[in-house]
Amino acid sequence: MEQRELLKRFLNYCLTEKALSINTVKSYESDLKGFLRWIEEQNILILECKKDDILHYLLELKEKGFNSSSIARNISSLKQFFRFLIIEDLIKHDPTEGLKSPKLWLRLPKALELDEVKKLLSVMLESKYYLRDITMLELMYASGLRVSELVNLKLSDINFEAGFIRVRGKGDKERVVPIAHRSMEKLKKYLVELRPKLLKRNASDYVFLNNRGQAMTRQRFWQNLKAMGKIAGVNVTPHMIRHSFATHLLEGGADLRSLQKMLGHSDISTTQIYTKVSMDRLRKEYLKHHPRAK
Repeated sequence: MEQRELLKRFLNYCLTEKALSINTVKSYESDLKGFLRWIEEQNILILECKKDDILHYLLELKEKGFNSSSIARNISSLKQFFRFLIIEDLIKHDPTEGLKSPKLWLRLPKALELDEVKKLLSVMLESKYYLRDITMLELMYASGLRVSELVNLKLSDINFEAGFIRVRGKGDKERVVPIAHRSMEKLKKYLVELRPKLLKRNASDYVFLNNRGQAMTRQRFWQNLKAMGKIAGVNVTPHMIRHSFATHLLEGGADLRSLQKMLGHSDISTTQIYTKVSMDRLRKEYLKHHPRAK
């Protein structure tokens, strides 16, 4: 059954069987349309949706500037929708179970362990586009880019001599982000060896191109990353790469203000979620290795 048909059935159920107000139903409709658009972009089927997928979506809402009350409302809408799918016997497990308050999860974005990142960056794909895909992954992790910033990167945004890229983030705000030497070398190799073949007879200022010589899409990068994660045995999303960049920088001693600038956060409170992640990881390491921790 199509996802939009499921939404239509749910809204009708709310109006007729639950006798909810029109305003409440319209609120559900608005929230759920946004969620359904997002999962379609990620190639996720609604009946196979997992809790991690929902957390990923809610974290994106947070990064887009949604406040806690708006996110709480989205959680409520999602809970009602998935309960309906349970009632209709379309799913067996509710992926929204345990989601109570934005504060409970907004401070705990998922970050990969260093060895998981190494596994991902060591993946070898039997694909003629491998150099492009591994370069995108390397650049995303090395510079903490959002996936939209990565696919919209242009040749004119790269400064090889100074070792940085100019990034256009949310609200068309610009920021400058350093590029690691390893990422720089891989980027140069891609630009010389593969990009001209992808470009063919087209003209484009976009750095990363598909096989038709057009700019890569978010969806295509998501699919490629998923394939690399499957080979590496690592469950990964584009957001997790960005979270890993931030968490690993903090653990390495970076200060919060510098991280805020590199991530492009307008409010440092958004950046502070990573301090919680780092402390949780440190606590786990302590409990795991200290002889008197237990």
